[in-house]
Amino acid sequence: MRAKASTAPLHPTVVLWTAVGLIGFVLLPWYGLRDNFFTLSWLFDGYPFDDNVAPALFLVLQGQKLWLAPLGILLLAPLLLWRRKKADPYFGHLLIAVGAAGFAYLMLQGFGIGLRGFQWSWLTALFGELDDRQFGMGWGALLVSGAFLFLCTLGLAGRGAVGGDEFVVGSIGFIVAVVGIFIFMPIVQMLGSALVTQDGNYSLGVFFAKLFSSRLWGLGCVSGGPRCGVAWNSLFLAVLVGLLTTALGLVFALVVTRTGFRYGSLLRALTILPIITPPFVIGLAIILLFGLSGVITQGFSDLFGLQPTRWVYGLPGLLIAQVLAFTPIAFLVMIGVVEGVSPSMEEAAQTLRASRWQTFVTVSLPLMRPGLANAFLLGFIESMADFGNPLVLGGNFDVLSTEIFFAIVGAQYDQAQAAILAIVLLFFTLAAFYAQRFWLGQKSYTTVSGKGDSGIHPHLPATFRNAIYAIAGLWTLFTLLIYVTIFYGSFVKQWGVDFSLTFDHYVESFAVGWNQFGIHWRGAAWSSFWTTMEIALISAPLTAAIGLLTAYLLVRQNFRGKDAFEFGAMLSFAIPGTVIGVSYVIAFNVPPIELTGTGIILVLSFIFRNMPVGVRAGIASMSQIDRSLDESSLTLGANSWQTFRKVVLPLLRPAILAALIYSFVRAMTAISAIIFLVSAQYNMSTSYIVGRVENNEYGIAIAYSAVLIGVMLAVIGLMQLAVGRRNIGRRHMETDLSQSRTNVGVAGAG
Repeated sequence: MRAKASTAPLHPTVVLWTAVGLIGFVLLPWYGLRDNFFTLSWLFDGYPFDDNVAPALFLVLQGQKLWLAPLGILLLAPLLLWRRKKADPYFGHLLIAVGAAGFAYLMLQGFGIGLRGFQWSWLTALFGELDDRQFGMGWGALLVSGAFLFLCTLGLAGRGAVGGDEFVVGSIGFIVAVVGIFIFMPIVQMLGSALVTQDGNYSLGVFFAKLFSSRLWGLGCVSGGPRCGVAWNSLFLAVLVGLLTTALGLVFALVVTRTGFRYGSLLRALTILPIITPPFVIGLAIILLFGLSGVITQGFSDLFGLQPTRWVYGLPGLLIAQVLAFTPIAFLVMIGVVEGVSPSMEEAAQTLRASRWQTFVTVSLPLMRPGLANAFLLGFIESMADFGNPLVLGGNFDVLSTEIFFAIVGAQYDQAQAAILAIVLLFFTLAAFYAQRFWLGQKSYTTVSGKGDSGIHPHLPATFRNAIYAIAGLWTLFTLLIYVTIFYGSFVKQWGVDFSLTFDHYVESFAVGWNQFGIHWRGAAWSSFWTTMEIALISAPLTAAIGLLTAYLLVRQNFRGKDAFEFGAMLSFAIPGTVIGVSYVIAFNVPPIELTGTGIILVLSFIFRNMPVGVRAGIASMSQIDRSLDESSLTLGANSWQTFRKVVLPLLRPAILAALIYSFVRAMTAISAIIFLVSAQYNMSTSYIVGRVENNEYGIAIAYSAVLIGVMLAVIGLMQLAVGRRNIGRRHMETDLSQSRTNVGVAGAG
């Protein structure tokens, strides 16, 4: 039965966003607050007349910040739609004009007026000198900008964009806006310095001289020289890491899902250990084992009479550390894809007398191509952007990420050189991205449809199963060796000098006491620990939500500019964290978006740095879900939001879990971006650990890392319980075999 047309004087969504905008303009502080907004202390600090906490309306009425007045007028313009229906062409045209003009004017006044008046000379010539200044935008400006944005997208939907779907058009507008502000704007400002010379002028000649220097592109290692350029080093290492992590991720996914392995849960926990390890720690453990004075190096030297070498510094050690660190990413992507392959297709192949090996090679493996491609891409990008491992183990094997770091924080302080290196890194990453798209092509990999599928996955061939058991076993033992070293090192007074056991490192970091006010966190690490937990728990669900919403738009919707949309969503992962951190400092250190020194800038950097993981995991899983499920929901009267929430999301639990785990862990362990963004009030665990490493306090650094690993394992377990498992109506091999044994036993008893 068709629903009755709305008789409301104004469209409900228009009323909603107009009200949001007016609340921001009339009631909330327009500029940023010194204290936390949610403490409500600003209500007792001269509100609403004090300039520091006044809403925009009160500032205008007092004759101050008169440039804000047009925003209030534009917010009242939607009232002109009184008694007009959505199908009326005037409806869409007016909302598009109001939303676009309001958002553009808000940005223009924000960037056009700086700390000393007008930023641009033509504004000064037009209006004269301005004796007022701009401050960083606050909650009022945030609500008003959001209202204008969604009024514009509502107008576009009214004009028929993307089938007139308000949820889809609004989601696209939201993602485009936040990606533009928090990814493109900082990166553009950072890369804009690539043309700037040391004396502050612009020069294409200097730009091209640096871009094509032998330091970047030299091939000395091929022609007998000591080393190659850092660009070739980074590319070679990233390709190796991408291939090896994808292969190992597939191996572990097959062991868990296709071999009847009884300890799959334990193996899952072991494979994610490296990803929850803070930076420098894996590299430090490798040095303690294989360095010049390492335990294993000295053992081999004494046993076989070999001369110890520094072989672990450079490509070999760096490759080992990165494969250890990034294999879990490939596993998290591959596990959902391997589980999603339809057993009925594999059973059909065996019915046609294909062997288990032929079934795996010709049916199962091709259907895993989206997961393989995405796992390689993530491994490649992670290797390119990695900063901590090259800093510890790089030796003479220079890579782009560390070169960028030293160009910015070193004695040279050459932002132009750092920007040029970032351009090269971005070129490599985009090349890998388009190579992945070319390899996948236009083929369909759908295996989860609306039809029932109660088959079971066949076991792997015995020879192949034994081979992957051996690979998984050896890698698991090596991983355990690394972590035994880490945990043992946290109890050793001084590695290599005094191996006596002690709890001193834990006591110094995490001591707890009591005083007249109650519990007292006496340990030196508590402040950074609680800050890190707060930032990580806030950013993880936001990262997963934005990433999966973006994946839904990319896989399920068709709209103009879709390729550019995907490029923007993945851009932040192609830029090293060092560049992200520096670009955020440059972009958000001054009005209109003034965030440096706050916890918000840390949350934003984590969201948009880690968002691509949710995007890639969502795309890999959603590629296997038949569109007929969405279409059936829409046919039965559900809108796009209800379909996304009730149909698609329950089938994306592996992707949701992957995005939550990865974003939480990266927020807990990131270093390259946040090293520039931490402050005295908001210090992070990794920054604290780096400080201890720089002071040669390895015991404290490892002890802190061990505590973080335990905390992250507990939180990941809670996330798994909260998200649950995807139920697609299939039997499991263990359940099926158990039922078969029961039936045989009953038959024998009869």
